[in-house]
Amino acid sequence: MSFFEKIKQRFKQDEKTEQVQETYKEGMKKTRGAFSGRINDLIARYRKVDEDFFEELEEVLISADVGVTTVMDLVDELKLEVKRRNIKDTEEVKEVISEKLVEIYYGDDSGEVEKLNIQENAMTVILVVGVNGVGKTTSIGKLAHRFKQEGKKVMLAAGDTFRAGAIEQLEEWGKRADVEVIKQSAGSDPAAVIYDGIRAAKSREADVLLCDTAGRLQNKVNLMKELEKIKRVIEREIPGAPHEVLLVLDATTGQNALNQAKTFSQATDVSGIVLTKLDGTAKGGIVLAIRKDLDIPVKFVGLGEKMEDLQEFDASLFVYGLFADMLEEEA
Repeated sequence: MSFFEKIKQRFKQDEKTEQVQETYKEGMKKTRGAFSGRINDLIARYRKVDEDFFEELEEVLISADVGVTTVMDLVDELKLEVKRRNIKDTEEVKEVISEKLVEIYYGDDSGEVEKLNIQENAMTVILVVGVNGVGKTTSIGKLAHRFKQEGKKVMLAAGDTFRAGAIEQLEEWGKRADVEVIKQSAGSDPAAVIYDGIRAAKSREADVLLCDTAGRLQNKVNLMKELEKIKRVIEREIPGAPHEVLLVLDATTGQNALNQAKTFSQATDVSGIVLTKLDGTAKGGIVLAIRKDLDIPVKFVGLGEKMEDLQEFDASLFVYGLFADMLEEEA
């Protein structure tokens, strides 16, 4: 069964799966317009698969912010596969591209790499980090809503005590998601707030504690030291925690998001990425660049404004979002 046939089969399963498929399709409209439009144009202009075809394909992939290293690896893999299958017609290359994109994303890992490390019969502590303006607080609110929908008792700790309005913003999201927010006054010690949050979450027998953190202090060194301090407090109170350190990045910032990921990875053991505003960019290939260059899985993607539009990342669905128009042409 071909990759595209597997994808079609998958969406016949149930209504929920179809809704997720539709969210990916709608949310990746901008990237798809730039990406598959140019791939289609390339295929229409080249009758055979040759070196010139691969050179132009490299340009298309780089323009989608897939990342130079990833593109070179992908094109090398494509050349080998085209040779192995003895593919001559450029039309047949579309499917090979889609297969290889998924393979490159997962590497040696299984498709379970995006799953959160949720503790069974114990509290899960999730530390959320990222610079100001990337949608960190909004992502925490949407995650809280998601866990609440799954029947979990959720609490939030307002550890961003430096940015004006950050505590109030988190409180507003707490109201929307109907979850309790533990806070202190603005300017308080963030580690002390997280400590209070852990104590309160333990006493109320919460299933999940989501901890907000500052996105900017006087300088980068101070910010990273603050995050290290928070992490030590969490580890002291709950051995083995935090169970996830999620870094929130704005997809519309492209390669700048990659640089932020490198910086935060040095200060904390980032276990996953929440990539916001994927619906607002034509350069969604940054998903692959992050995974390939940093070896950090993207765990959630923001595909719209609604609470439900923060979706668990799935590489096959992501590739479906890139090729949805082509899939429908074949249907």
